[in-house]
Amino acid sequence: MKGKRLLIAALAVGVPLLASGASAQDKGLMSIIVNDTSNPYWFTEGKIAEETAEKLGYEADVSSHKGDTNNESRQIDTAITNQAEAIILDPANADGSIGAVRKAVEAGIPVFIINAEINQQGLAEAQLVSNNAQGAALGAQQWIKSVGDSARYVELKGAPSDNNAATRSNGYETVLSQYPGLEKVGSDVANWDRTQGFNKTQSMLQANPDIDGVISGNDEMALGAISALKEAGKLDDVVVGGFDGSPDAVEAVKAGEMDYTVLQPVAIFSEMAVRMADKYVTTGETGVDGEKQLFDCFLITSDNVDDYTDPFVLEQ
Repeated sequence: MKGKRLLIAALAVGVPLLASGASAQDKGLMSIIVNDTSNPYWFTEGKIAEETAEKLGYEADVSSHKGDTNNESRQIDTAITNQAEAIILDPANADGSIGAVRKAVEAGIPVFIINAEINQQGLAEAQLVSNNAQGAALGAQQWIKSVGDSARYVELKGAPSDNNAATRSNGYETVLSQYPGLEKVGSDVANWDRTQGFNKTQSMLQANPDIDGVISGNDEMALGAISALKEAGKLDDVVVGGFDGSPDAVEAVKAGEMDYTVLQPVAIFSEMAVRMADKYVTTGETGVDGEKQLFDCFLITSDNVDDYTDPFVLEQ
């Protein structure tokens, strides 16, 4: 499966796979900065990047800023002090992370953005992200199949500092707005967090106890919503959709508690970012045209959930 995944990734961004002998020498430090490793998505992101860097001959250092731009700036400073060959960064804030990226670039360290974008082109050598608009459309279409074209629903949104939150919400709206029988009776920001997803859903249920569905910007918030619905004795009557493809969400799909989740190919683009960084360090070129690289998402439902073979990996 791993070789197959690598092949798919290489074709997606045009970066040739390197022979295993490439790891024979010590190539220096690769600094990997992610959001919050207590979240399985970001944990996998850091783990895959770390393993890939080490296989390619780098010392890998993984740290997490937990969405705090001050932490992120300090971690960039550490990477500069330690003379990192490259930085793999999942930025804390679309606007607030620009200064930290610029600082690294001015110090001569190439930066490769993964998962969440920054709102400035031309600083990072590449930005590798999920095709969130495509993924949101996939999720919304599946949600409608399950809930029907006449329903009352609520939405859980991700952190406003992350462009992915708005892209997914807008993607949902593009699809759902085509159905006049659908009524959004509540929405709230739960910042990608399960506990906040629980609390915000609980509050929206108090105001709207007869909803038919919950559509969520990520799995953690959706799992929080499921807990709130269970507590209220309403889960059997409400369709819940998620986004990420996390192991817990996959288990919820298997259990019939979550209708679907949209898999972000984090296992692919985290690996490819490191390979791209290695190519750049070695040759001065990324090997791709254009800074932004989009990776399509995949729908996981009860029909294909058994093809989920590893965290964030779906056999195709």
